[in-house]
Amino acid sequence: MHFDQTSIAGVWLVTPDIFDDARGQFVRAWMPDEFAERGLDTRIAQASAALTRTRGTIRGMHYQAAPFEEAKVIRAVRGGVFDVAVDLRRDSPTFLQWVGAELTADNRQIMYIPPGCAHGYQTLADDTEVFYFVSAPYSPPHQRGVRWNDPAFGIEWPLGSPTAIHGRDAAYPDFSPAVAR
Repeated sequence: MHFDQTSIAGVWLVTPDIFDDARGQFVRAWMPDEFAERGLDTRIAQASAALTRTRGTIRGMHYQAAPFEEAKVIRAVRGGVFDVAVDLRRDSPTFLQWVGAELTADNRQIMYIPPGCAHGYQTLADDTEVFYFVSAPYSPPHQRGVRWNDPAFGIEWPLGSPTAIHGRDAAYPDFSPAVAR
């Protein structure tokens, strides 16, 4: 696996080893020892899949508050997404900055997002499916989010405004550092 540190500390873009031959491909998609060598959380408390029917849909931006903060490992297994992490760690030199990358079924890239960052994505194709691991169990009372178009972050979504978005995600108030944790 090849690990590229993004502009946000702790957020990594991972390119797995892909072995091609006449039969097709074999991909080493999860190598916990290689993640651990970089100090990344390898616990898997939950694995989830999300199917999104319409290109341009935005899901997010979500995170969980302590003590259920979670690391996420995300991969598109069908179609593609523009995957985004926003740094909400007040002590981080990249606080309030965002980073995004295209994760597609074809490029097989993986985004690792550490605890303390909000996560979301915009689908780049109809019928996109995303598979991800999280390091902490989902806890409804600890669920939080920030708005996809909050001016505090200035995220540049490749397809502009969403074609579809959940009402909860569209209604998050303007970001306030006091409520980030």
